[in-house]
Formats: sequence, C-alpha cells, structure tokens
Amino acid sequence: MSSQLCSNFNKSATEDRRQFIKWLSASPLLSLAPIGSAVAESFVKRADPAVWPDELPPDLITSPKDAVNVFDFEPVAFRNVPHAHFGYMASGVDDEVTLRANRSSFQKFPLRPRRMRDVSSIDMSVSLFGTHWRTPIILAPTGGNKAYDPEGEIAVARAAKARGHLNVLSSAGASSIEDVIAARGGETWFQLYATSSLEVAKNVVRRVERAGCPVLEITIDRNGGRNQETFQRLKRMDPRVCSSCHIDGPGSIKERPNYDGIDTKDMKSMQSANMTWNFVKQMRDTTKMKIILKGVLTQEDALLCIKYGVDGVHVSNHGGRSEDTGRGAIECLPEVARAINKRIPILFDSGVRRGSDIFKALTLGANAVCVGRPYLWGLGAFGQPGVERVLALLEEELSGTMKQMGTASIKDIKPEMVYRG
Repeated sequence: MSSQLCSNFNKSATEDRRQFIKWLSASPLLSLAPIGSAVAESFVKRADPAVWPDELPPDLITSPKDAVNVFDFEPVAFRNVPHAHFGYMASGVDDEVTLRANRSSFQKFPLRPRRMRDVSSIDMSVSLFGTHWRTPIILAPTGGNKAYDPEGEIAVARAAKARGHLNVLSSAGASSIEDVIAARGGETWFQLYATSSLEVAKNVVRRVERAGCPVLEITIDRNGGRNQETFQRLKRMDPRVCSSCHIDGPGSIKERPNYDGIDTKDMKSMQSANMTWNFVKQMRDTTKMKIILKGVLTQEDALLCIKYGVDGVHVSNHGGRSEDTGRGAIECLPEVARAINKRIPILFDSGVRRGSDIFKALTLGANAVCVGRPYLWGLGAFGQPGVERVLALLEEELSGTMKQMGTASIKDIKPEMVYRG
C-alpha cells in the first residue's frame, strides 16, 4: 500500500471510532439497535455486506487467533489489500440487491431444533463421488488469489490440506492446476470458464484431467459484462497504475496459467455467451471427469441437468457477482433440490458466513457448501494462517449448530428442521 493510502489510516483511535460509528449508524444495511437506543461505542457490529467508509475501526485483530468470527478478517484485508483488488472481490452488480439478499435471505429460514438427543460426539463428514471428507465445507473457486496474498492459490491449497478440506481451483486462478495439486497433496477439483471457444475449453479440460482432477465444475452464469459499482468506486481510491500488476490489463488470459500453451488466437471472448446444452455433450465426449454445472438457480434448469446427464449441480448466484436478480441463492435452493430429488449431489454457495448458514443449506437440500469471500478475507489479512482460521471458525460454528439442533451427524439433518413459511 502506498504512503498516501497509509496516511488515511493514521488518524487517532477516537476519531476513527467516532467516524466509523457515524457511518455505520447511517447505513441502510444494518440496524444496530432498536429505535431510540444509543449505539454503544465499546462495541460495533459491522454491516454485512459492508459499505466501506473512509476510515477503518481502530480495533482490528492483529493475529488470526484473535478472530471470533469470519467478519473480523474483512477490515484487515481491506487495510492490507490494494483498494482496486479488494473492490473487485467485494463488488456485486448494479444496485447489489442480490449481494445483500444472499445474506438477508438466510433469515427467512429459521431453524427448528430437536431436544433430548445425544450430541456428545459430532460427525461432520460427507462423501462426494466416492471420496470421504471431514466436513461439508468446500473452498469455492475464486480467481486471481495473488491479488490478496503473494502465495495466492498455493496458500489456499495448503490451508485446505492443513484443515482437511476440498478446494476447487478456478480457471481464472493465478496458479496452475499442477502446482495447486502439489500444494494440496490430494484431491482437487477444477472450475472452468469455457470462453467463447469450444476448442480452448476442450484443451483446458484435457490438461486438467491429465493433472489428475476427478471433477470438473463448469460455470454457466458468466455470459457477459457486469456493472460492478463498488469495484469502480474503490478503484478510484487506488493510486497505483493498473499496468503495475496487469501487463495486458485486468483479466488478461496471460495472467491465467491454466491456459498456458493453449492456442487462443481464435478466442473472441473470455465469456461464454454462446454456451448451450450441447456444450455438456461436448465435454462428455472430451473427458471422463465428473461434471458439475455451477450457477443453477431454477427447477427448470435443474431438470435439464438431469436430462443431459450431468453428475452434480451447484446452486450459486456467483455471490451476487453475475446478475442482480434480487433473490438470495438460499431462496433458490429448495426448488432445485425438489427437482433433483436426491438423484445427483447438490453443492451450494453465495452469502455463506456462519456455521448456521451451512446447516440451513444442508437442511434445504445441499450435500456440501462452498465458501468464497470469507477465506479471501483471511488470505488478504494473514495469508495461509488466515484461511485456516476462517475454516476453523466455520467448523466450530457448524459443530455448535449441529449440537443445538440435536444432530450428531450430517445424515441426521432433516428437511423439517427448518421453517419454510
């Protein structure tokens, strides 16, 4: 971070706290207290998603072990990570209604706990395509992790290894699939942005399969441009020249090593606006990997997934980063689960911040739950140890929720344990 940016954070602790409380109390995203009550200056519950002020609160954690929830990492990452990079990760689309709905919609599904059950021992393990995992928590594919920490995806893979989690590498990642598999030391999945070229997609898939990936996730919700207002506003606060990080501009294929050695001269776009269901058949003919479609939000598309023989679906609105539909992803999960009817596995992401969020997704039909932004906060704040602590906190919260709900194992989580209105 430049000296100019650093100077923004050198105000007195009293002034920082005063300005932050003033900003937060005016935020439309969070009501801190009942009308007429005073906001206690000794504690501030941060908005989620946050609207970034000019000043940071003075009580930032200084070590991963000091975090009491995943939100503690976000302002530290905001301080550490260049504003343009942080803004790209934090941004939604347009009015960011979907970004906010991803969080608020979890409140529409209150839990119905059961009592008098032995929960002295908790088993959070799940199986996906024959592999046994210690928990249902997956590190979602996220692009360009070196924007948040020099080790990027390698640090994330090592954290996944340390905590025993599955991680999924994005084709927009800043590290190669071979290097990530070596760092993870075990099963790693791969997420594909198909681009406009079928041949480019096939060649990437062949490379990934040779590297040893057993599962391919194809993202189907990035068909065009997007208006990322938070990104644009925070980018203006970043005094650096983009070419200092991005030689050919942000998002260049030259920054995506998983396309190295692949002929892309006839590729018109990194987007896949020309993708149809025939693409699934083309991938089936190209690879023996299991195929998951990521970005399914409706029962109609879920049924088409069954028709076209995909091996799994991933309910996701890209964390509110693809379109501003207004529905939280958790609201979409029940209809997809009804259509799938347990015939193939369902993954879920978007807005997951708490162990109770994970529990609700499992109750509503997910077999596993992916987490994205929180581990990027941890990465940007403290590198690999930050990612590990984020995972540990989510595990602790999920275990605590399972105990309170009377579920000693994942298989004990039942649909009737959530109120659907």
